[in-house]
Amino acid sequence: MEKKIKVGIIGLGYWGPNLLRNFYNHPQVSVDYICDLDETKLGIYMRKYPYIRRATKNYEELFREDLDIVVVATPPETHYEIIKKAILNSKNVLAAKPLTTSSKECEELIEISKKKNLKIFVDHTFVFNPVTRKIKEIISSNDFGKLIYFDSERVRAPYREGVDVIWDLAVHDFSILLYFGYRIKILDVLATKLYGKTKNDMAHISFLADDSIIGHIYVNWFSPLKIRKMVIGGEDKMIIWDDVNPVEKLRIIYYEEKEKYKKDENPFFPTYVSGDIRILKVENVESLSIEVDEVVKALSQGTKFESDEFFALEIIKILEECDKILLNKM
Repeated sequence: MEKKIKVGIIGLGYWGPNLLRNFYNHPQVSVDYICDLDETKLGIYMRKYPYIRRATKNYEELFREDLDIVVVATPPETHYEIIKKAILNSKNVLAAKPLTTSSKECEELIEISKKKNLKIFVDHTFVFNPVTRKIKEIISSNDFGKLIYFDSERVRAPYREGVDVIWDLAVHDFSILLYFGYRIKILDVLATKLYGKTKNDMAHISFLADDSIIGHIYVNWFSPLKIRKMVIGGEDKMIIWDDVNPVEKLRIIYYEEKEKYKKDENPFFPTYVSGDIRILKVENVESLSIEVDEVVKALSQGTKFESDEFFALEIIKILEECDKILLNKM
């Protein structure tokens, strides 16, 4: 009988329960411990998942147990301290994004984990999304042609105390772009605190990918409408990813001709040339279930995990560059 991966989960707030559910349901995993400061939540999940061995309010108890990996789903500002203690106690770690709130902290964790021969996995969930992987397949093919621009809207999400909207939402877009293989250079950032909070809750970010692809990201915590839309424009085709659309998540629009607007036509009645639209079939699998399966394989078989600590460090440096630009405007 194959040995199961023993897991402990710290944090059962907004995202932790999703990680718990996916680890618990994996056939090669045994969730032995859960931890949260809220005893009511601990009781709820102990009843819901009866094979969990123990619940505790003290996360350091998990470090004394025979666990293969500790999952850290606490607020980002707490990650560094908890993850460092986990690694020093010889535990592999899966951390919610962002891994830390500074590149300096991230680099220190990488150095410690290297000395201890341990793995750090980071929950950049969109790296494992079937749509992300389908888009990478499309734009990597010779058929798509030259990519010209990237535009993303990611609005409406719970307010965070420890990080701002860029670190909370734009981090997803940066993880997707890095997964596609692009180098990101931040050009400008505009941000505001809409409701007088201490953190920016709306931002526009302009950037270049590979020094030639124009990019824009719009993030907003407080929109009344939830939008998760990405547009990737090429010379001959356009990809539209509407993540809240349950039926038509991924579409390709084919241009009929490259020249869309003729100078001699009536400007009041322009002719916009539209081409065929193709709706792509994408595997209907939860991103987290794919991620958890790849964590298990990395631990048991030594396979590569796409969103490791070095991948996370690159993203944190991009986020810090956004912070630096905003700070210089003050």
